[in-house]
Amino acid sequence: MNFKAVIFDLDGTLLDTIEDLTDSMNAVLSRLGVGQHDVKAYKLMVGDGVEVLCRRALPENLRDEQTVGRSVEAMREEYGKRWRAKTRPYDGIPDLLDGLSARSVRMAVLSNKLDDFTRKCVDQLLSRWRFDAMLGARPDVPKKPDPSGAFELAERLNVSPGEVLYVGDTGTDMRTAVSAGMYAVGALWGFRTAGELLREGARMVLRTPFDLLPWI
Repeated sequence: MNFKAVIFDLDGTLLDTIEDLTDSMNAVLSRLGVGQHDVKAYKLMVGDGVEVLCRRALPENLRDEQTVGRSVEAMREEYGKRWRAKTRPYDGIPDLLDGLSARSVRMAVLSNKLDDFTRKCVDQLLSRWRFDAMLGARPDVPKKPDPSGAFELAERLNVSPGEVLYVGDTGTDMRTAVSAGMYAVGALWGFRTAGELLREGARMVLRTPFDLLPWI
């Protein structure tokens, strides 16, 4: 197969962000005086954007639109304080990105994280590598698993969807890849299980980041 580009998810794929997300969302819940969650629970809550995260984290009796809206704004504030406190690239990601760069493979990032935080994470934590494009959640574009962002990135990369390896760690990512006609690759070092990834359309799953290189 002749793959010319790789689109990566960000959280749970390139960067281990879960502790900063956990601490930030728990700070929001603490403001409200309600129960908090542990890292394991948040691994099942994240991946579909900040509004969905807030709905999942809030108690059922506090999921009205007004409370969710306030929580989204509070989450933006809290995450802004600590978005890079504990976040780091996963082991093996630097070697993978070095290998892809050496092969002149075009790379991009597609995330459901808010667009400004997506760009901060890539620009400041992955600055050693060239990403030809990056897209986070924007008001005018549907979030994953809608394929709109993936199509936009393929156009920017000047490749057809069938020439793209799409690497992510959640079922949302796999559905995005399938809908876009890209080759869905599941990252087992991230937040979800092989069962979820395969069930949602992964064509293959990788145990380590470096396992991707033989496919390029």
